[in-house]
Amino acid sequence: MVSSASTGLGFVAALPLLLLSRAHGAILLASHYTGEIHTLSLSTEDAEASLTVTSSTSGCGTLPAWLQWDAATETLYCVDESWYGSGMAASFSAGPDGALTQTGQATTSGASVHSTVFGGEDGKGDPSTLTTYKLPLSADTAVQQQFKFNLTAPGPNPRQEAAHPHSSFPDPTGRYLLVPDLGADLIRIFGIDAASGALADCGAGQADPGDGPRHGAFWAPNPAASPTDGLTLYTVNELGNSVSAWAVSYPADADASEGCLTLSKTQTLSTYAEGTTPPAGSKAAEVQVKGNFLYAANRADETFGAGQDSLATYAIDAETGEIAWLEATSAHAWYPRTFQVSAAGDLVAVGGQTSSNVAVIARDPATGRLGELVANVLVASPGTAGEEDGLSAVIWLE
Repeated sequence: MVSSASTGLGFVAALPLLLLSRAHGAILLASHYTGEIHTLSLSTEDAEASLTVTSSTSGCGTLPAWLQWDAATETLYCVDESWYGSGMAASFSAGPDGALTQTGQATTSGASVHSTVFGGEDGKGDPSTLTTYKLPLSADTAVQQQFKFNLTAPGPNPRQEAAHPHSSFPDPTGRYLLVPDLGADLIRIFGIDAASGALADCGAGQADPGDGPRHGAFWAPNPAASPTDGLTLYTVNELGNSVSAWAVSYPADADASEGCLTLSKTQTLSTYAEGTTPPAGSKAAEVQVKGNFLYAANRADETFGAGQDSLATYAIDAETGEIAWLEATSAHAWYPRTFQVSAAGDLVAVGGQTSSNVAVIARDPATGRLGELVANVLVASPGTAGEEDGLSAVIWLE
C-alpha cells in the first residue's frame, strides 16, 4: 500500500423507471473531515430515487482524506490527512448493507492525501514524500520505503514552493507506479519489484511549468485484448485548470527486468470550454475515464450558480486517444473534491467538499453525457469555503 502526501437530508427526483431499476440497492461510502466514514444507500420506489445515510464509523484518524475499495479482497482502505503529528491508515470490511467493520489500523507519518494498493500483497506521510507499507495493516506495520522529494528551484505558482506528490496509482500491468507531483510539475514513475513490492526510481514525465498535475487515469482502445497497446494516461492539472494526455511506452522486451515505462505528453486542454477563462480561485480536482469519455471536476468555479461547480466532459478518439471538449455540466456540489462513475456507467456520484453533499447524477453510457440529478444527500456538516473541512471522498461500493 502506498500513500502520497503534500501539503442527513434526502432529495427525491422523478426519473424513468428503467434507469432507477439499475440503481436499486446501490451502496456508496463517503468520508468526512469530522473523522467518520458514512455508508449511503441509493434506493428506488416506483419511479423515484432516494439517497440516505444508513450508518457511520470512525477509525481512520481525525481527517480521513481518501477511500479505496479493493474489490479483489473486499477491503476498504482509508488514509488520514492529519497535519498534527502522526496520521493513520486503516482497513475495513463491509457487510451486505455497507456497514463497515475495522480490520486493521497503522500509524503513519501524517499528511497523507491519497493511497493505493499495488504489488499483490505488498504495498500505502509527511509532506513531499511517498511511503510504502506492507499489508495487512496493524499496530506492528512499519514503513517499508519512503522517498523524500526536493525541488532544485520553486515552480512558477506560489503553491510550488516544494514537491507535492498528490496521488499514486499502478499502470495496467502492475509493474509500475505513477505519482503526479503538483509541486514539481512531474509524473514520477517507479518500477515495482514483483516479489517484494519494492519501488525503484524510473524517471518522470515532464508537465508544463505551473500545470500542477494532481490525479491520473488510464485508457486503452481495446483493454480486454491488450491493456497496453495504444495506452494513454490522462492527468488533471490542478494549478493549470487543464487535463493532459500522455502516450505510454514500455521497454521493448515486455519480460525484461531492466528498462522503464516512459511518458510523452501529446495534448493539454482546459477544463473549461474554448474561450472561457477559469474563474479566479478555481482549481481542477480529479479525473475519471469511462469507456471513450474523460471527465474532470472543477472546484470553486460556481459556473452553474452559487455553490454549484462544474464537471467537464471530453470525448476520447477510439483509435488515437486524442480528447475533444464535449460539454460542461453542473456538479450539483460546491468544491467537488472527488467523483466516481458507477460500474454500469449510468450514474456518477459526486462529493462536494464545501457543500458536504453526495450528488448522484444520471449518465448516458452511449453518449457519455451527464443528465439530471437523481438523488442528493447532506453528509454530516457543511464545510467552510477554502478550508480543510467538509466531505473528503465518495466511492461506489461495488
